[in-house]
Parts: sequence; C-alpha cells; structure tokens
Amino acid sequence: MPLHNVVQGDCFLSVADQYGFFWETLWNHPRNEQLKNARKDPAILYPGDVVFIPDKQEKVVSKSTGQMHKFKMKNIPAKLHVRFLDDSDKPRANLKYVLDIDGKEFKGTTDGNGAINVSIPPGAKTGKLVFEDENEEYDLFLGYLDPIEKLTGAQARLKGLGYYNGDNSGEMNPETEQAVKDFQEANEMEITGQIDDSLRNKLKSVYGS
Repeated sequence: MPLHNVVQGDCFLSVADQYGFFWETLWNHPRNEQLKNARKDPAILYPGDVVFIPDKQEKVVSKSTGQMHKFKMKNIPAKLHVRFLDDSDKPRANLKYVLDIDGKEFKGTTDGNGAINVSIPPGAKTGKLVFEDENEEYDLFLGYLDPIEKLTGAQARLKGLGYYNGDNSGEMNPETEQAVKDFQEANEMEITGQIDDSLRNKLKSVYGS
C-alpha cells in the first residue's frame, strides 16, 4: 500500500486521478483522516503532506451468458470556479471568455456574479484564460493554492483579490503587511497588518477557499 508524497500542484483530486480512484475514496479513507482534518478542502494540499493510497478492490458483477452487456465507467470531473471583480469589487458580468485546460477549449461568458464555472479533468495542472474583447489573458495553475495556515497561502489569496503584487515568498515583508492592512480596511476590520486567525478566516471567506 503506497504513500504519495505531495509536491506543489497536487490535490486530492489529482492524486486520486493519478492512482485510478475517485477523490472521495482517498479523502474519506481512515488513514487520511488526520490530513483531511488539517487541510479541510480536497483541492488544497501542501508539499510534504503524505496521502495514503489503498489497494484497489476487485468488483464482481454477475451477468447472464449469451447476451451483450454494456458497462459504463464512472468519471467524476473536477470543478473550476473563478470570479472576476472590478476595482469597485463589483462583478464583471457577461464577459466573453476562451478557456484552455490541458488542450481542451471552453467558451462562454461570465455569469451575473462575474464567475466562470466549468467541469475540468481532475488531473489538470495548467490553463489559460483569455477575455478577447478586453485584451486580457491569465495563466492558471491548478492545485497550487497553499493552505490558509501557511503564509504563502495568505499571500496567494491576497494576490488573487488584488491586494498584493509580490512573490509568494513565505516572508512577512512590508508589501505583505501593507496588503493585509488594505484588506482589513476594505473589510472593516481592525487594521493591524498582522495575519492572525480572524484575518485568515475572513480572507478564506472572501476568497472562497
């Protein structure tokens, strides 16, 4: 029974896909309970985490002979959800987009909340999103969001919300402190510039994960 050592970009969905499991099988396995309780979100893991991979179990199905039978393999895609807001934090609705995920193209428009919701392969790692009419292009790195408990995770969320433009260095530098203050002010919190539990909870709530 192998153990999977997590690297940057892994999540329960991609790890399960790699070993041929539904992600719920790994997520709900008793040997992964401690990791599940620590991360709380199957889309988020951290390098150095270890995921237990159980042995596969054979499924036996009884069917009559002399007849043709069809078997359908279940496929559970991952869900990509991204939301775009303007400088006033209002949804950017009805923007036409072209989304490429591992060579598969999706076209559509953002909904009334400025969101894009599509089903994608669980093992997808990268993508590119283009708003052609707006001359905007974004590179997507799927599964790379660090846990909110890590400073890199807080920096990534602040960056995604437009408060931080630096690197996800894991260091509490002046740029990160200012980003925290700006976020606290925008959300009517006490302005301390410190990352504590109240900041993490609010940041996770606003970001969505």
